[in-house]
Amino acid sequence: MPVRIENQTCYFKVDKNAAEERLAATDVTVITDSAKAMSAVELNGERIYITEAEADALTVAGATDGRKHLKATDGDSVI
Repeated sequence: MPVRIENQTCYFKVDKNAAEERLAATDVTVITDSAKAMSAVELNGERIYITEAEADALTVAGATDGRKHLKATDGDSVI
């Protein structure tokens, strides 16, 4: 899990050595990466991909929800 939330403060794992970036939830915006059809947050110019459960938890903690609802355009899409 790349994110944990404590008292409206978000901690994001930013590397494989378990280093964390700390931000107030109100300073976080959850976005949709349309190419990957995944939710993410951008920290220091880098995208950190998160689950929908993590995205929901961030918005409940006070993050801005900038996600888009994607629609399938191909007939063989699983969406």
